[in-house]
Amino acid sequence: MLRFLFATTALAGGLILASCSSADEAMPETNAGAGIEAEVTSASGPAMVAAANPHAVEAGLDALRAGGDAIDAAIAVQSVLGLVEPQSSGLGGGAFLLYYDAQSGDLTVYDGRETAPATATPELFLDVNGQPLGFVESVLSGHSIGVPGAVAMLAMAHADHGALDWADGFDAATGLAEDGFEISPRLAGFIAGMAPRGPLDEWPASRDYFFTDDGTPLPAGHLLRNPAYAETTRALAADWRALYEGPLAAAIIEAVQDEPRPGGLTLTDLAAYQAVRRDALCRDYREWTVCGAPPPASGGITVNEILGLLEPYDMTATGPDTVEGWRRFIEASRLAYADRDAYVADADFVDVPVAGLLDADYINRRALGINRTTALPTSVPGIPEGVSEPGADATPDSPGTSHFVIVDSDGDVVSMTTTVESVFGSHRMAGGFFLNNQLTDFSRAPTDAEGRVVPNAPEGGKRPRSSMSPTIVFDRDGEFVLATGSPGGSSIIAYTAKTLVGMLDWGLTPQQAIELPNIVARGDIVRVEDGMDANILAGLAALGFTLDANRGENSGLHIVRRLEDGTLIGGADPRREGQARQP
Repeated sequence: MLRFLFATTALAGGLILASCSSADEAMPETNAGAGIEAEVTSASGPAMVAAANPHAVEAGLDALRAGGDAIDAAIAVQSVLGLVEPQSSGLGGGAFLLYYDAQSGDLTVYDGRETAPATATPELFLDVNGQPLGFVESVLSGHSIGVPGAVAMLAMAHADHGALDWADGFDAATGLAEDGFEISPRLAGFIAGMAPRGPLDEWPASRDYFFTDDGTPLPAGHLLRNPAYAETTRALAADWRALYEGPLAAAIIEAVQDEPRPGGLTLTDLAAYQAVRRDALCRDYREWTVCGAPPPASGGITVNEILGLLEPYDMTATGPDTVEGWRRFIEASRLAYADRDAYVADADFVDVPVAGLLDADYINRRALGINRTTALPTSVPGIPEGVSEPGADATPDSPGTSHFVIVDSDGDVVSMTTTVESVFGSHRMAGGFFLNNQLTDFSRAPTDAEGRVVPNAPEGGKRPRSSMSPTIVFDRDGEFVLATGSPGGSSIIAYTAKTLVGMLDWGLTPQQAIELPNIVARGDIVRVEDGMDANILAGLAALGFTLDANRGENSGLHIVRRLEDGTLIGGADPRREGQARQP
């Protein structure tokens, strides 16, 4: 029987809302530290953690060994990731978490996306002449910092589902912060990469943490201690609201409002923040049901639209070793990204045509464009029923993000994507952690060249559109099949969709799907990762695609799949430093 509940009957096209229980990117997180051998394990057993750093994986496993569930493990994983992988996520950032409760069958989305200060206006990132600020200038600014949401989100999820005490989730992070951890090659690469630019040197807390007195960046293997982080985790263990009220909150606001380029976030904004439970966005794909996060996340819509556009075609017959298989994936991505860029924003502020974008008739009309022998000349948004064409928005998303998957011994599942946005976020620190620059996920121009309003423009209290795509897949009986997701800015959508096609259509294992070359087709230029077969590249070029080939791609995919016999198989992205392990 179908074990998770539905809030509504299926909408046209199989769209389901699952009820909850109760081009000028700055400092992109590239493959710094590439060449190291990632620790990757495919394993079987009753539980598993797949995350981007061995310390975080071990913290999650320790929580499970102590009798905790997937939510308890998620708190431990996130608090450690914020310490050992601070370029990607942390206590000063936000997240989306999908939680599947195996006993009740409920699927819940927890939204911990950052919010803009109450005083924010659509002109937040315009200069005195009314022109959009450059991306780097916007990022390295207090204006880029939204109210952090990850801690409040985890507290809400723990209140709903946690088995251990809330405080237990911070023990591993506190110990590592006090005793120290060795800087990994990847983190060392980012520290060194920041030094020539100078931004980290602009704020004393960041400079003193990552550089010696003479300005030398700390190397890989250096034992790094962070007593301020330990103090913060102790405060949060006692009361999660310490991030939003009291001395730590005051330290956050001091960092936000510091010169140069002070921001407008206030203590009132912090105190007013609320995480949100949302209905999961689910759509049928062949014999599976694919579920993701709804707006302000764009992943749930866009991943499902890519799959819907591919559904009329026999993808099994055109596998990853064929030009035709990749051609179809590229065209589906281009069409879905065009719709995503045009329509998706915070649905609490604008009308996002979710049902229209995933309607079967609309997707089938869009899918006709894939049935070609040459590349589509360009990709433009469609017009789903009931909407007019909005302003064009091509906001770049910087890939300072992480993703992890946890399955506990009861079969409960967490798929969580967590971020501070750019590498080291805004570069401003408080309490031993970095503050996000998430507000640069808003469109810096509130209107497009035609004068049309952009849905993803800034506004007080609004959550910027996200590309985060934590995904859980079920079979038609409602049984858990797999969980996947990735960091990577707007490329998250393509990375995640690749793994779904790889596993569901091409019969690949999680690790094989992760290691497929990444192809990102957002717009008319198709980015192709180094490692793609030369014959496929030549075939795609012959079809008329404009390729940016043989480049690095910054996925950090982590997957756990459940086989029919109950065996769990995990995969971790070798492009990062992660593992998939069982207790």
